[in-house]
Amino acid sequence: MEYRTLGNSGTVVSAHALGTMTFGAEADEPTSHLILDAFLAAGGTLIDTADVYSSGISEEIIGSWLAAHPTDREQVVIATKARFPMGTGPNDLGLTRRHLGRALDASLGRLGVEQIDLYQMHAWDALTPIEETLGFLNDAVVKGKIAYYGFSNYLGWQLTKAVHVAKAHGWAAPVTLQPQYSLLVRDIEHEVVPAALDANIGLLPWSPLGGGWLSGKYVRDQAPTGATRLGENPERGMEAWKQRNAREQTWTIIKTVTSIADAHGASSSQVALAWLGAQPAVTSVILGARTVVQLADNLGAVDLQLSSDELASLTAASAPRADDYPYGVGGVAQRNRNLAGGR
Repeated sequence: MEYRTLGNSGTVVSAHALGTMTFGAEADEPTSHLILDAFLAAGGTLIDTADVYSSGISEEIIGSWLAAHPTDREQVVIATKARFPMGTGPNDLGLTRRHLGRALDASLGRLGVEQIDLYQMHAWDALTPIEETLGFLNDAVVKGKIAYYGFSNYLGWQLTKAVHVAKAHGWAAPVTLQPQYSLLVRDIEHEVVPAALDANIGLLPWSPLGGGWLSGKYVRDQAPTGATRLGENPERGMEAWKQRNAREQTWTIIKTVTSIADAHGASSSQVALAWLGAQPAVTSVILGARTVVQLADNLGAVDLQLSSDELASLTAASAPRADDYPYGVGGVAQRNRNLAGGR
């Protein structure tokens, strides 16, 4: 396993993280514990969850595993998130001091820990002043309830604003951002990645396989069936079958991934994960598995070394669409200047 620092902090984490949204939903407690065992055995250290995952059950499952593995608790880095509804009332969600105070204490209780290593804001809250949220997070750091904090699903300007508001007040700074990022979803490269690089923020990509699309399990124009996420729900949100199947670039990307995988005797998932782990600002790629077998395959990306030509081929095939200005060739050319000057 490769290790990297957690964003701009000095804490070290594995370059692959274990996402636990499946815990309590697609994986029962015994299976979830086996997945955790396998992840730790492979050298993994970063475990990511959220209070909203199975309405707190994911955190409880991790908590019961931690209680049974006190030695491992000293080695793992626990990350959780808050923001989405944990009740039906108007104050049962958001990034307010009121909600976060209750949410943090509840997560600490479910996980059975005294401190959460990385506390992440699950999404932007347009109703709550950012000073209120950051003030709470700074207080939580000072009190020792959390070691670090970060964000999830923030836009570039939102991340930059948070960084500079924290700096202006002398508060603890954010260390990470958790965005959707994969060969199929690269729009964050326009604004989010540059903002993260500017602030030395580490990226923790979620859905690195595009909801299973990059695993090579789907066939063009053949609607999925069976025990897969799209087989069970073809209209599953942003991963929906019709939308991606109709996009020509989807199949260009999959073909390129499959070709490189065949050349290495690797799986398509491993190639997609290896490409993502090599991208700028990426600290740790979040793996989501419902079985130990799926996790073992994904962890095979650790030993896969793609050549510069292979990385370039994947990057070219998956290039996000951009008009000429400001994200296309014309706009990008204006972001630098020739040291020697000239017209």
